[in-house]
Amino acid sequence: MFHPSIHLLKKEIKERRFRNLLSTITFFLFLPALVIMFWLFIKGLPALSLDFLLQDPVQGMTAGGIFPTIIGTFWLVIISVLVSCPLGVVAAIYLSEYASDSALTRLIRLAILNLAGVPSIVHALFGLGAFVLFLNMGTSILAASFTLAVMNLPVIITSTLESLKAVPHSYREASWNVGASKLQTIRYIVLPNSLPGILTGLVFSVGRSAGETAAILFTGVAFYLPFLPQSVFDQCMSLSMHLFTISTQVVGMPEAYPYATALVLILLILSVNSISVVLRSYFRTKRKW
Repeated sequence: MFHPSIHLLKKEIKERRFRNLLSTITFFLFLPALVIMFWLFIKGLPALSLDFLLQDPVQGMTAGGIFPTIIGTFWLVIISVLVSCPLGVVAAIYLSEYASDSALTRLIRLAILNLAGVPSIVHALFGLGAFVLFLNMGTSILAASFTLAVMNLPVIITSTLESLKAVPHSYREASWNVGASKLQTIRYIVLPNSLPGILTGLVFSVGRSAGETAAILFTGVAFYLPFLPQSVFDQCMSLSMHLFTISTQVVGMPEAYPYATALVLILLILSVNSISVVLRSYFRTKRKW
């Protein structure tokens, strides 16, 4: 029987040590998130109940529940995703499949990357000037959602671009050789194989929209509303803004309420992310490469 050489044994030892190092780093990166979730659960559990989820805030928001904030958050997230996702995917398809590699195209791509790093308060001021004042939407769900959509566009465009580039060019050539047009190739070959990456950008934008505060502060979210929004031209409450408000502005707030609100916000984001991870895994199994 052959025995591994000294060189091979040393190589295996180095690989094992490197794998253990990466596992340790991953554990310590995951540990703070686990501690935060555990702390929120312990602190927020006394206030967490069905009434807390389904009732309106009362007594100056020191009692009652967070139902209007959950509804408002869903309004903001759904509309912003419906706006940003199609626009971002279409823009990425054009840049990847149709635009030539010119100085203007490279400048546009650089601008998209820079926009992804712009602070959210800058997007808030842009939304205030563009949607609230210039387009006369007023402080409304629509203005706030459009602001979130603008903020999420660079992320969606970038992730979609990378996903489209990852599809082997030979797939396109094979499709063209059997007579398919460029549009048919994109529709039936490129997009299905790039869906996991597109969903990654979509998941990130959903989480960012749900947890954003600055971008919606001046555009559509109210401190407190005694009614649910009836249309996209009404204002709304949101979980992130409500959490900031009861943590810093409300006197006599029970200690468990902010923790319970934060726990609900994180669990909602984790739920959406989990669904998206399942969908992404499903589409990966359908991928041909």
